[in-house]
Formats: sequence, C-alpha cells, structure tokens
Amino acid sequence: MNSGDDLVFRSRRRRGLRVVVGIMAAGAVLAALALALGGPVPLAGVGALCLGLGLAALRLATAEVRAGARGIRARRRAVPWPDVAELRIRVKTWPRGEQSRHVLLVLRDGSERQLPQPVAWSEPDTDFDTGLDALRALHRRHGAPESDHLVVVSQRTAGRGSVWVPVLCVLLLAGAGLAAWLVPHVDADRREWRAAAPCTATTPAEDRRECLTRIPAVIERTEQDGPRRGSLLYFADDRPIDRLTVSREAAQEFEPGDRVELTAWRGEVMEVAGSRHVWRQHVPVPGDLAAVAAGLALAAGYPGTLTLMRLRGRRLPADEVLPPALPFAAVLVGTGAWLLPLCHRHPTTLFDTPRTVAWAAAGTAATFAMAAWAWRATRVRPPQGNALEEEREEEREEVFLPARFLEVTDYNPHGFGTHIALGGDRPPAVTPGPGRFAARTLPVRRLTVKEVRRVRGTDGDTVPRSWHTADLDDAGTPVRLAAAPADLARILRAVEAAQTLEDASTPASDR
Repeated sequence: MNSGDDLVFRSRRRRGLRVVVGIMAAGAVLAALALALGGPVPLAGVGALCLGLGLAALRLATAEVRAGARGIRARRRAVPWPDVAELRIRVKTWPRGEQSRHVLLVLRDGSERQLPQPVAWSEPDTDFDTGLDALRALHRRHGAPESDHLVVVSQRTAGRGSVWVPVLCVLLLAGAGLAAWLVPHVDADRREWRAAAPCTATTPAEDRRECLTRIPAVIERTEQDGPRRGSLLYFADDRPIDRLTVSREAAQEFEPGDRVELTAWRGEVMEVAGSRHVWRQHVPVPGDLAAVAAGLALAAGYPGTLTLMRLRGRRLPADEVLPPALPFAAVLVGTGAWLLPLCHRHPTTLFDTPRTVAWAAAGTAATFAMAAWAWRATRVRPPQGNALEEEREEEREEVFLPARFLEVTDYNPHGFGTHIALGGDRPPAVTPGPGRFAARTLPVRRLTVKEVRRVRGTDGDTVPRSWHTADLDDAGTPVRLAAAPADLARILRAVEAAQTLEDASTPASDR
C-alpha cells in the first residue's frame, strides 16, 4: 500500500503465483526422474523447459518497484532522484499487435533503465496513468526534471533503437558473402561433373574418384515420403549401399525387383538408371547461388536502411517520429529487378562481355538515381507556421484534405473525422470522408494555434510518419490536428482567414 510519499508497485499477476510454482515443481520433478531413472532425453528437456519458464514467470510475477523521497528502487538497485533526468514512457509492440507501456528512467549520464512496474497492457489504463503521475510528482518534488514534457518513445521514434536491427543486417551480409564465396566452387564442381568420363580398366585407383563408376544393383523396396528421411530406395544385399534418398517421383517410378545401374562420382551416387525411369542427383546451379547471394545482400539493405534512418535522426528529440524507410525499400526492389536476373544468368562472367558491363552500369546508375530520390524523400522536414508559408491564391472550389483531430470533441465526435473540408464559400468543417455528409463546422473563433511540430510518440502509431501536428487551444482545452505538412499549413491558413472574416462581420459591441 502507498503511504505519504512512499509508493509501491507490484505485479497484477501475483494471483497466478500458485500456477507458476506448480509449473516449476512439475518441471523439477520431471527433470529429477529423468536423471535418476535414466529416462529419455526429451523428458528431461521438457522438465528443464518447464523449470525455466517457471523461473521467468516467477521473476515477472514477483517484480516490485518502491519509490519515496530518497529515490526509486527496483530489483535491489536504488537510484536517487537527483540522478534521474526524466521519466519516459516506452511503448513496445509485440508480434501479435499487442502494445505494452513501461516507465523508463533516463539518468544524468545518458543511460536508461526500464522499470519492471508499473506496466500497462491496454489503453487507457487508469492504474498505470495514476502510478506514472505519482512518480512524476515525486520526481518534481525531490529531483530536478529536465523538462515537464512527457516523452513517449516507440519503434517509430528517434529515441528508441533496437540492437537486433544492425545484428540482422550483419548476419544477412555474412550469408550473402558466404553464398558469393561458394559460387566459383559450385561452378567448378558443375563443370567437372559435366566433363567427367567413365572409368576404364586402365584408370589408376587414385583417379577413380574423378571418373564415373557404373555399378549394377537391384531395388529391394521403396519408401515414399518417410516422416523424417524422405523418399528412399533400398537395394538388395545392401549393395552397393543399403539405401539412397531420392525424389518422391523416383520412389513412385521404381519398383521392387527392378535392375538399375548406379553412377558414382567422388564417392556419391549421382544417377540411378532403370528401364522406365532415370533419377539424377541435383547439382547446384551457380546462377541460383549467385541470385541467392544478391537477394541476401538486398535483404540486408532494409535493416541497414533502418539503422541509417536512426543515425540521421540522432539529433531529433527522442519522441519525434522518424521518416518512413519505405522509399529505400522501393530502391531495393528496383535494384533487385535488374541485379537478380544479371547474377542468375552471368554468375561468374559479370564483366566479361560488353553486354553485361552495360547492363551492370545502367542498373547501377538507376539505383543511384533512386537512392538520391529516397534520400530526399526521407529527409527531416522542419515544421513551418503560416508566416513561413508562401502566400498563394486558394482554389474557389471545395476540397477535402486528409486530416485528423486526435481528440474527441463536439466537432469530432467519437473521432469520426478523417478530412477537413475547405473552400466553396463555406467555413472549414470536419467530415468523415471526402464529402459533406455529416460535416461538423469548426468553431474557428475558439481555436488558437500554439505550435506546429513533427509527429511525436504521444500522437500514436496511427498518424503517418510524414505528417505534422498542430497543437491548438480550443477555449482552454488542448487539441491536436494532424495532416500532411502542405495540407496542414493550408488548413491553418483557412482557419485564420475564417477567424478574420468572422471578426469583420461581428459588431464591435458583440466581440
């Protein structure tokens, strides 16, 4: 319980401690029985897994955070309030789309610590919001916050990075490098297989691995699509081998008793020839491997682009949303359109003919042009107010600009508005689509523009990254309007013009 300045946050899942302890006990019993009685290894693995899951769940269920006048304590580590620069909200998005909110401590030295409690798994969460407000009040009372602004960081914002993104990029590049290194070896093996000649009686024993050895055999039985081994051919008397993995089609074509001839090369059966069917071992194609290497390199480009975007935005406020990386994804797709066919058709002769050189040069030039466009499209555009916008004549016909008020108001009930209607000799209005149906007129006289800024984490994940947000004052109530930069500037100009028009038409005694 909380008393005075003392706050205690505990997990809401403490009621499941009995279940957690039961899982741990079951895991320990299974592991002990498997080790004591010499049971199967899977049983011991299941026991160890249950024990590990139980320990992880126990750590979450017993998490506790205490805060008081001296500081905040979590998991046996205390941090005094003077060392805390600010409190933030970290939003995590999980694979199934769920979102969780955690409290993040930002220390004076720049390091960050995520508190295990309080945690919110739904929005709104009254308990989480109340606990966060209490922590911020303690921080203001006993510490020195750097700002009163509550920063919300998520995967879209500049202040939240993931170490796994560059790791994934490095792993994909390593895979691409390995595949590219194997291309000449695969090409050499394929050429040697095609050039191999049958062995003769005069072929020395040390050279028989490089020539083709013909071995007669009789099929004893076949097995199609086994649960683990695939389709198999079994040979009578286990000669020359006991079994051979083949394709499903080959296992269906061959029958018990068929006399076949096996072709061996370098100690491996490469061909099985019968009277009705011939099966050949798949020989890797260098073009396929080169295309795989190019594909992995292009795939590594996307996490590399995400890392680049985060480096470009390292000077932005922590809660500002970064521009989308989709333009660079389009560059990668466009590059793959010319690079993959080139690598597949000419895996080892990329620069041997004028045609391939011209192909590669034209594709590289196109990639550089697309990359320049993507770089420009993803640049950080600073917000500009009405005074900085160029004056231009507005169209007289009515237009509907995509824009959204982020708060529920009397002119945006239930957040239904998706567009702002302008022009047509009518005042600006909020509409649920590109039409005047159910339009709600904006109370322009009540609205005052306070700030135009880029999208932040507090604006939610539904606002496009390229939009800007206008912080407005609606007769003392803060509201936010989000739209594309050019559309937002146009809407604000229309609101200002409507305010001027209303002031001019209102008698001085009624103002």
